[in-house]
Amino acid sequence: MDRQIRPIYEALDTGSNKSAILACNKVLKKQPNNLLVKALKALALVRSQKVEEALLLCDEVLASKPADDPTLTAMMHVLRGLGRHMDMVTMYEDAYKQHPGNEELGTQTFFANVRIGNWKAAQQIATKMHKQFQDDHYLYWSVMSALLQAHDPTTPEALRTVLLKLAHRLVSSSATPSFYHADRFHLHVTVLKELGLYDEAYEMVESETGKIVCSSNLACDELRREIWKLKGLTEEAGERAERRILEAKDRNWLEFATVLDATFAGLLSEGSDAETAKAAVGERIVKTRELFGKVVEEDGVKDRSGHLALLELERRARQHGLATDSAALNSLLESYFQSFGGKACCYEDLKPYINLEGDDLARWTAVLEKQTASYTSVPDLWRYINAQKLLRYNLSAAALTPETESQRAAQYLDAYLEGLKLGKDLPVYELQPADDLAILSAQAFVHVWKQTSDEAFLYNAAALLEYAVARSKMSYQIRLHLVRIYRLLGAPSLALEHYRSINVKQVQNDTLSHFILSRASTFSLSSIGDLTYTSECLEASRIYLSNSEETAEFIVRAFGSEKYSQIRDFIMFEDRLDNSLQRDLVKMEHVRMRIAHEPINSELVDMELIELKFIFDRVHHDNRDFDILANYQPRSVTPFNQQTQFLEKTPGLGWLWVFLKIYIKAFQLASDLDDTVEDKLLIGDRPKPSYDPETKMPLNERLAMRKQEEIDELTPDESLFYDYASTLSQWLTPYHDYTRPPPSAVLAEAAKITEQKTGHPLKGLEIPPNAATNGHARKDEEPPAVVEPPELVTKYFDDMSKRFKEVLEGKGLPHELLHVVTLTQEAFLLFVIETTRFKAPSVIKANKLGALAQHIKEIRARASGVLSDISNSLISYAEREATAERRREIVQACKPIIHESGLDHDFVLNVAKKITDARKQIVDGVGKGMVRVCKTHA
Repeated sequence: MDRQIRPIYEALDTGSNKSAILACNKVLKKQPNNLLVKALKALALVRSQKVEEALLLCDEVLASKPADDPTLTAMMHVLRGLGRHMDMVTMYEDAYKQHPGNEELGTQTFFANVRIGNWKAAQQIATKMHKQFQDDHYLYWSVMSALLQAHDPTTPEALRTVLLKLAHRLVSSSATPSFYHADRFHLHVTVLKELGLYDEAYEMVESETGKIVCSSNLACDELRREIWKLKGLTEEAGERAERRILEAKDRNWLEFATVLDATFAGLLSEGSDAETAKAAVGERIVKTRELFGKVVEEDGVKDRSGHLALLELERRARQHGLATDSAALNSLLESYFQSFGGKACCYEDLKPYINLEGDDLARWTAVLEKQTASYTSVPDLWRYINAQKLLRYNLSAAALTPETESQRAAQYLDAYLEGLKLGKDLPVYELQPADDLAILSAQAFVHVWKQTSDEAFLYNAAALLEYAVARSKMSYQIRLHLVRIYRLLGAPSLALEHYRSINVKQVQNDTLSHFILSRASTFSLSSIGDLTYTSECLEASRIYLSNSEETAEFIVRAFGSEKYSQIRDFIMFEDRLDNSLQRDLVKMEHVRMRIAHEPINSELVDMELIELKFIFDRVHHDNRDFDILANYQPRSVTPFNQQTQFLEKTPGLGWLWVFLKIYIKAFQLASDLDDTVEDKLLIGDRPKPSYDPETKMPLNERLAMRKQEEIDELTPDESLFYDYASTLSQWLTPYHDYTRPPPSAVLAEAAKITEQKTGHPLKGLEIPPNAATNGHARKDEEPPAVVEPPELVTKYFDDMSKRFKEVLEGKGLPHELLHVVTLTQEAFLLFVIETTRFKAPSVIKANKLGALAQHIKEIRARASGVLSDISNSLISYAEREATAERRREIVQACKPIIHESGLDHDFVLNVAKKITDARKQIVDGVGKGMVRVCKTHA
């Protein structure tokens, strides 16, 4: 038998699924009831995307209730591939019931429940195993499961305390004390903390063994600090931190923060006289200043913590009105700049302390202005760069005229070109020390563009950043700036090129993909078969698939190796990625691109409808990182991130909700699925239900809700599109409801297709013998009266045609033009989706909807005419864009940055050519794509 099965495993390991299926068939001819081979064949079928056949085999094996390890392992992979995690739990539970003395089966049953977060069942299994096998780690599994169940959002409030008390009773009954194992100790103290037993927790962390554990384990030490804070021992914690700083020479910033909290603790205590408290805190401030002064003397320039602690002390003293020397903050700032001005971190370190006004600001500015440009060493260059950043931060609105900002941009650029000489011998993978001067210059140009709306300044920023990135190829910061600027200039292919050069990996696909995929459908050429942006959406979404497959395994491993302190972090990580806002924003963009490229048929409509409804029920977490984009703009103006926002609005939860409502409603009308049919045909488990009370409302009520905070996230054109989509679906709903075939007919059709594919009937379905499978069963009631289409629907395309001409004549940036165009095309595609049902003459005739068909025909013809006109204008625009004259205009606009060395006329001309070619490609592609869309759906 071993000899027969080995080739199957080898074929599966090498990804030869076809060979594996053939090898399985060979064995099954002789042994038709071999469960292991059936399971392996099901696995090969799943990996070959032959889901219907895999389901049949899978159900056969599950019905036989396997209990041997090889079959269970193979079935675990099959069920995971099908998303049937509940069936995996049932399978292991059945096997464990057959062999209750098998410890390995018990463990696997526990792990199966852990994978799906079924903490109640996991706790019961762990308790049973502890009683049966008398191993302490099963007891701690039970404690951890009870703790996690208490924190599950679906657990009723009253039950949470009961579960925590159960966890406490279990952990207290352990035969071996928890301090023998750091993570068991962490779990024990956590249970006490959750129950509010702070005295008991304090005794544990402050016992001799507790101190040893906390000193050698960071997670336990963090928990110890939390317990001290919860017990109100802020001042005692401060004294302990002082000893750590002076005696152990500990320079952990947490110790300094603890001393600072203790210094001002008197102001927060209740019941004390305000003046007495202030006087006491004033004395503490003097002592703390002496302590930090000693640290500064001792460390000199070796460590920054003492210097930063003095600055933080002075800031808090000013905040509470306890500063005794008005010049102290300035003196500390000057001292810090003198000591650490030559380090790259100086600006970020000082930024929280330089919101100065009046004489303080004048004195600080005078100090910084004395710092002249020096290119003798890297620290000297960094000192100059930091001085420029700090000066820029406090510039007043009056000092930010377009003329002065242009001068500053030129000054930063000159300094950058000089500073490049310092890094001329650096290897290609090193960053140039002068990079931040190029970024400062680019941000100054962007600010002038924001003030004047003259895109010439964006060309300057793009050209100098292109020059900088050629000399500092690994600078993600410069590339992110270029991504932002190229999207504004309507050059998406250049933006994507720079984004890909950053080499984003793993979870960064969730936190950073918004830079390139926010409203990406505006730049998609899927209508002409160019799937660059569509594939980028799929590439960015891989992290979510690997999260759902791998993170549950990390949680299982954490239980296996008793790393209890990490389990909640893994669960939170899994939850934040599973319910990521960016994940679903990307999904929404992918749907918008997909309908422009693929035929609009029942398969696309049904699949997207089910998936979008799942998304509509989720609670979302926003993991996007906007702070990664450096901001060197003055505090008196909007940050660089906001200045370069695409269409001045960043899509968020409200934007997602609006587009989900639009597309769920459209797909709902176009689909024959209702909830009963969907439940019967769905493969795999449904996602966990959301704990948001709004999701308990009927779906149609939720779809009809219009919230102002959601509409506020839309651009004016998107808002008009939302009104159009809502009105269109309201008009067509009665006719869809009348013509849609009954659920029995839909199920009969599904069963027929499945039988044709697999040769077996669809299991679990009872089809009435009289179920019509063509959807044209005679109806008893009369069809709804056909009403005139609403004015908003009939005039929408004419209005968008006017809007297009307005943007075109107003010399708007290409991205604004493309936004209007792609929304007009999307409105047409939405109309196609919602009217496909009425395209077949047989449906119109059977349901007596001839008048409706005429209205649809007229609107479609008008929409096609508008799209055709816009397409012609776009193609002409694209031709004008890629001329030598247009390139000369860009080079002329970039005159302020052209230098003889390197950043010369030829370099700028090359950048101008790249920009105009990229613009031509996208505008021409969108124009030709509109013609193709009209022909496809004529």
